[in-house]
Amino acid sequence: MKVAVLGAAGGIGQALSLLLKTQLPAGSELALYDVAPVVPGVAVDLSHIPTDVKVEGFGKDDLGAALQGSDIVLIPAGVPRKPGMDRSDLFNINAGIVKNLVEAIADNCPEACTCIITNPVNTTVAIAAETLKAKGVYNKNKLFGVTTLDVIRSETFVAELKGLSTTSVHVPVIGGHSGTTILPLLSQVEGVNFSDEEVASLTHRIQNAGTEVVEAKAGGGSATLSMGQAAARFCLSLVAAMKGDNVVEYTYVETNSDDAAFFAHPVRLGPNGVEEILPYGELSDFEQNAKQSMLEGLRNDIDMGVKFVNG
Repeated sequence: MKVAVLGAAGGIGQALSLLLKTQLPAGSELALYDVAPVVPGVAVDLSHIPTDVKVEGFGKDDLGAALQGSDIVLIPAGVPRKPGMDRSDLFNINAGIVKNLVEAIADNCPEACTCIITNPVNTTVAIAAETLKAKGVYNKNKLFGVTTLDVIRSETFVAELKGLSTTSVHVPVIGGHSGTTILPLLSQVEGVNFSDEEVASLTHRIQNAGTEVVEAKAGGGSATLSMGQAAARFCLSLVAAMKGDNVVEYTYVETNSDDAAFFAHPVRLGPNGVEEILPYGELSDFEQNAKQSMLEGLRNDIDMGVKFVNG
């Protein structure tokens, strides 16, 4: 299994690369790419960790070499959110970065599963899809927006609130990956009851958890460590599914639903990426209203990505 991390020298990229070096199956290869000159050093640093995962670093002129033969490509590259920045403020910078990287994926490893981490995910996944379509290699079953961070935050916050072990808490999260488009389905958390006030405050906290980190870091960055863990979890689920395990994860994919062209759903993963998009079940009145009120914004985010590529 070869996994490429594009943007491996950044805060998310380094955390993600460390977790993959220590957790990928023996015999895997890890290709680390970044335009930052520090990336060969990151690769050497990780190579000193005694696991049977081969690590190699690739600088800005070696993107093609980093990608060749990759089974999974993870893209955390881009600029992070700073205090006062909306995710849409990131758009112009990160949109161009994602488009260029995805063009290289189309040219060098078109069969790879591509996992988009770069914000704003609601929009950058659409950019990736349109870029792959333009290259004639789009496979909707192999393009993912990584929304796992919303899931692990939800599990953490619910466990804290209810005094439970995080291992026993499972929270479905659907929709998109910013603000009110993030919709935790608290009505579906097994064995836990919430008051209306708890549902409202928890939902708000989950939707604004990224801002919580940005403000706590006081201008020193955004969610890098938790995002690294979330991306590693999703990548390892994909690896397990490619090896034949039965794996379900929540992820932002192209759907045939009436909600939006892309929507985070429970998805059964397999050797070819998405094997089956599963229904997200019945929503409470609160969740149904929240979904209806965020759909227009989510669709606009997606349209912005389509227009960025197609003009």
